[in-house]
Formats: sequence, C-alpha cells, structure tokens
Amino acid sequence: MTTAQEFWESFYSERDQVWSGRPNPLLVREAERLTPGSALDIGCAEGGDAVWLAKRGWRVLGVDVSQVALDRALKHAYDAGVEIAVERHDLKVTFPEGLYDLVSAQFLHSPVEEDGERNSILKRASEAVAPGGYLIVGGHAGAPSWSEHQHYYFPTTKDVLDHLGLKDNWIVITDEVVERPLVGPDGQEESRKDNVLTIKRLY
Repeated sequence: MTTAQEFWESFYSERDQVWSGRPNPLLVREAERLTPGSALDIGCAEGGDAVWLAKRGWRVLGVDVSQVALDRALKHAYDAGVEIAVERHDLKVTFPEGLYDLVSAQFLHSPVEEDGERNSILKRASEAVAPGGYLIVGGHAGAPSWSEHQHYYFPTTKDVLDHLGLKDNWIVITDEVVERPLVGPDGQEESRKDNVLTIKRLY
C-alpha cells in the first residue's frame, strides 16, 4: 500500500463512522443550482456528497484512496435508496478516466500529502471537466485553535487558480471565503473560515 492508503485505511478503520453522512454545505450551495448529469467526487470519503448528488439525479462516481471509506459510501447509498459507482485511486498515482459535467473536490487536505500533490490532483480534476461542466473546490482557509495542524498551509482560491493555469475557455462563477461558527472538543466557541471556488468550462 502507498503511504496515503496506509494512513487513510487506518484513519477510517479506527471508528465505525467518521463523518456525519450529511453533504458539505458549500457543495450543496454551489451544486443545487446545476442541472444533473455525470459527476466525479474525488476524495469522496464515506459518501455524504456522492449520495446527496445521486438523490438529485446525478450519475456519480466516488473516488477515494481508502477501500474502507468506499465500502461505507456504497452502504450509505444503498441505505439511501440510490446508486453510486466507486473506484479506489491514490490520486497522485492514478486518476479515473472520462469527462464529467461536475467534478467536486471538497476539503482535499491530507496530513501525508507530498509537496505539490494537491495542486497536481486539482489540475487533473480540471482536465476531467466536460465542456459546459463545472469544477467545485471547497477547502479550509485555516485551522481552529485546538487543531494539531496549525503549521499546515491552507491554499487560497487564488493559489488554486494560479496553479490550475486555466485558459480563456473557463470562467469563475464563485470565489468566496465563508465564515461559520465552530465549537471545539472542550466547548470552545470560535469561527472557522472555508473557501469555495466554482469554475465553469465553456468549451
């Protein structure tokens, strides 16, 4: 197994369920106005976003490095009465084939990622967007005070756009920082900033 697979298999195996099962609010906000088609959810984890998209009529392929997470995503879809497809990829090594009307990358942060890895994955994600399709990238803009990842540099939307190096067949739909309240493990009340970038491929 690769280092990423080892880390994430261990991460998901420690608990029966890691995430809430609900879709990421930024994805919901951006995607609910789109016409359903084919969707690729990279870093799909336990399938909260993939299942939400499938419920809205999208044909979804969920991708993750962890087989444990993918098995849970399939069960989540089954329990919700929808179908999704899944594939296991270490995205710095392999990437799913095809073009998609929507490519979603939500909180694609990893404590074991190599330098430049996220940028190269997002570049490949942009290349998987079909003409007329969308790329939605949601990310953290900083770590809360209790996080062990204070040293981690969270890329801005400008960073993402700079590294994508898109040509004039793309337009920016959303480029925003969103702040929300957050309660820590010991009851700390703070706020957390996330950023969202939605771009459309024109042709």
